[in-house]
Amino acid sequence: MKIVYMGTPDFAVGALRALIRAGHQVAAVVTQPDKPKGRGKEMQMTPVKACALEYNIPVFQPVKVRAAEAAETLRGYGADVFVVAAFGQILSEEILSMPRYGCINIHASLLPKYRGSAPIQQVILDGEKETGVTIMQMDKGIDTGDMLLQRAVPIAEKETGDSLHDKLAETGADLIVEALRKLEAGELTPQKQNDELSSYVKMLDKSMGKIDWTKSAAQIERQVRGLNSWPGTYTSLHGKTLKIWESETVGDAEKADGAAENMEDAKKHDARPAHGAALLPGTVAAVEKGAFYVQTGDGLLKVTQIQLEGKKRMEVKAFLLGYRLEEGERLA
Repeated sequence: MKIVYMGTPDFAVGALRALIRAGHQVAAVVTQPDKPKGRGKEMQMTPVKACALEYNIPVFQPVKVRAAEAAETLRGYGADVFVVAAFGQILSEEILSMPRYGCINIHASLLPKYRGSAPIQQVILDGEKETGVTIMQMDKGIDTGDMLLQRAVPIAEKETGDSLHDKLAETGADLIVEALRKLEAGELTPQKQNDELSSYVKMLDKSMGKIDWTKSAAQIERQVRGLNSWPGTYTSLHGKTLKIWESETVGDAEKADGAAENMEDAKKHDARPAHGAALLPGTVAAVEKGAFYVQTGDGLLKVTQIQLEGKKRMEVKAFLLGYRLEEGERLA
């Protein structure tokens, strides 16, 4: 099939490569404009543009894809189908109806759940056990079009936003090739989404990474994993930003004492001082050689990998060799 491929970030690269390897003719790649990045503010191309240039595919980078001149450029490619994966702009109805087979989207969730721009991270934050990829016929709504194919992907116990991103990108690459083959052969039956089962997730921003220690240890542990590597989760220690990269739940003091197989001195991990009053959320309850424990709104969080402002990411064991952290100190 003759394809115009629309995508921007790393998530969309694998699908583009898969379509090329499957023998499809990619007439053009449409991606976001180059942007200045880093301290030097050097212009940087999108990952999808870099991939397209590897294969000498023409690249179109409209500031506004809905503009009349952009639509005319797209029409000129004479594509059978537009394939869209995390492009980053909303398509007009004119563009949606332009190709013979319309516009097909690779969405990183099991629709109708988790419509929107950040489903990969949100499923981890919500503690889901399964997610997946949906190949969808696009319409004027946000991820509301008819579903063409779906494939489920289990979420591992220690899954991070990054690791799940890679799994779903690979799944999406396989599934779009299958979808186009079946679409051309007339073997797909579009399925309407049940809007009553739908949910919507907003874009990621840095503020989502700030830890609220009044939440449970389980919620914070999922936050650490789900927002790894961007925007990351953070708190404040001695007036400096402290990023937490790896953690695990311990439970409350009694549970910690009862599960002391891998904690030699579990009694230290009781989150209560001698007089019996509970520690406030955010208080360092215990410090040991390779970890420190923080009281949350429900249970203890064991922190094993961190990054202090101005320093490299490191294991807590290495951090404690050069930094004094004491029980009773507060993280804000």
